[in-house]
Amino acid sequence: MNLQTLIEYMKLHLISLEQDQAEISSRMEPLDPNSKDFNYLDIEYNWITGQITGVSHILKVAEERE
Repeated sequence: MNLQTLIEYMKLHLISLEQDQAEISSRMEPLDPNSKDFNYLDIEYNWITGQITGVSHILKVAEERE
């Protein structure tokens, strides 16, 4: 796999993560912030946010080296 292919894959993966994050956010909106379901989704939301941060950083570095 060359660098350009990896960059394109990371871009697609980032879009997928952002879509997952938006879906979780929409599922959280109607819930009581003190509920068990909200707290579970909050953990998932934060987990995906961390992945987005990591992939964004790696993508930025890869694009600078291109």
